Amino acid sequence: MARPKIKRANTTIDMTAMCDVSFLLLTFFILTATARQPEPLPVDTPSSTVQIKVPDKDIGTITVGSGGKIFFGIAEPQVRQRMLERISEHYSIPFTAEEKQRFGLMDGFGVPIGQLKQVIALDANARAKPGLQGGIPADSTDNQLKEWLLAARYATKEEHNVEMRVAIKGDAKEEYPAIKKVIDVLQDQKLNKFSLITSLRTDDF
Repeated sequence: MARPKIKRANTTIDMTAMCDVSFLLLTFFILTATARQPEPLPVDTPSSTVQIKVPDKDIGTITVGSGGKIFFGIAEPQVRQRMLERISEHYSIPFTAEEKQRFGLMDGFGVPIGQLKQVIALDANARAKPGLQGGIPADSTDNQLKEWLLAARYATKEEHNVEMRVAIKGDAKEEYPAIKKVIDVLQDQKLNKFSLITSLRTDDF
């Protein structure tokens, strides 16, 4: 008696639907992604073996470099705008809704309050031009960094009901007095706990 033939199933898989889903996901991520803004003050951070990730929210970063220039940045756009509103009230300098929105897209800045409008009006590449921003004043006679920190702390508290963390990002070749000036401003506001941003050290054998 002849053995019955077993019909083999077709093993071909139609991948058309999978390709469509993949391209849709890729298009979604491209359209919703935010381009990283160029750093207003690039610095070469000192090396360290500690690996602790800097949080991406509720943190203010003070950057020191290029001969003691001080820059300041907040992680989230809503907090930046609220911070600018407080500074606007303190210095009696009005900002339009468009200027507040543009400021919310800036990762950091380093100019006196009187020059901030001109910097906001520039595009991201023009703001990153070396030498354009001369740093935030932090002298005893004109301590604008102190006011920005205070406004940022209030803005973070109002938006997220948490205390803002502070990180200092200093250039490895920057002299200590420039960093000490920033630390004095922090301690004046009873901020004795802060982070120092470093790059991971690799040991060459």
